[in-house]
Amino acid sequence: MSEKIRLVCAVCQTVNQFPVERLNERPLCANCKTPLFSGEPIEADNESLHKHIQHSGIPVLIDFWAPWCGPCLSFAPTFSKFASTVGNQLRLLKVDTEANQQTSIDFNIRSIPTLALYRQGQEIGRVSGAFSLPQLQQWVVQQLTDPNH
Repeated sequence: MSEKIRLVCAVCQTVNQFPVERLNERPLCANCKTPLFSGEPIEADNESLHKHIQHSGIPVLIDFWAPWCGPCLSFAPTFSKFASTVGNQLRLLKVDTEANQQTSIDFNIRSIPTLALYRQGQEIGRVSGAFSLPQLQQWVVQQLTDPNH
């Protein structure tokens, strides 16, 4: 029997479940038929953020940012570029802390930009600041390969 993986659709928020082998086949949402991977970060609000964290079969990397934050704006293209390179290995989300103030309280965001990495519904890493693409890649790999996570 094949192992199953779950992913939340960025468009309709349906939780999809399919065999893990189908990850490389550009899976579509069972409900709205949108591709589950777009190569771009997904804008999330409080409800969709919790849904992605709890129902993602792959790690979830969240960028907590605000539109008035200079470092956040300068980091945004790097985060987008990273999203285009990770394929189906990570789910990248962006949360506007200005529009989702309760979310930033719930997630204890003290400075922005802040990146939080989740695997199987648990936070495994957090860092604040804007990074270059190589620094971002290195940090994510370190978090995902740390035997304590």
